[in-house]
Amino acid sequence: MRLVLVPTPIGNLEDITLRALRVLREAEVVACEDTRRTGILLKHYGIAKPMVRLDQHTVGQARRLLEGYERVAYVTDAGTPGISDPGAELVALALQEGWQVEVLPGPTALIPALVASGLPTARFAFEGFLPQKPAERRERLEQVSSGRTVVLYEAPHRLRQTLTDLIKVYGPNHPVAIAREISKLHEEIWRGSLAQALEHFREPRGEFVLVLGPKTARAAEQKPQTEALLQQLREQGLKGKELVKALTEAGIPRNQAYQMAHPPKEEG
Repeated sequence: MRLVLVPTPIGNLEDITLRALRVLREAEVVACEDTRRTGILLKHYGIAKPMVRLDQHTVGQARRLLEGYERVAYVTDAGTPGISDPGAELVALALQEGWQVEVLPGPTALIPALVASGLPTARFAFEGFLPQKPAERRERLEQVSSGRTVVLYEAPHRLRQTLTDLIKVYGPNHPVAIAREISKLHEEIWRGSLAQALEHFREPRGEFVLVLGPKTARAAEQKPQTEALLQQLREQGLKGKELVKALTEAGIPRNQAYQMAHPPKEEG
């Protein structure tokens, strides 16, 4: 029994390997997120195979799929399965049931965007899509922002809000590269600062990959600036929640802002 995760093109239909096409032809069934979209790909390459829908709404039927076949190929709408899709759940179940699991190398939006960004690539964090709730988004960004390049996926209708949140965490002049519609007709790699990005992408269209340069400022270098800011805000009469809010709006991580606004009392 063998499950093979097959990467499919994220734009140009030529971005598929000969090995991937062979696996699709040899499979008993092709499981996919969208049978219509996958059907276009299979028809383009003359592959006639039964398809079974397996997306976030139907992943609960994965066990039935594995019970009915012995050679299954799984594809997503585009790119390498298992990242931001039900592929990971399918793999876990297949391994639990004693299946052989194989993942083919192939297209992904992550690596082309990272390499084309011109930013450091030796150490990076991939966060996929951020949480939708503002507080959770800020907390996640604060956790991953230090010392390494960060790669995010984002939908067009949330891009401007995400850029606004990033400015609060990184600052307006922080370097960012934004890849749009990778491998498609209107591919764009934009490079600049977060503030410039917010100005540039006024009406975002397409699917986006954001690559943020490492946040390299050390705490020792930031301390005099944050202390001066804290003093200034206290002189304005701010305290408690209002002080924490003002500090976070100035780009200071929430946990740090809370500690600054509520310093421990000295004993005795």
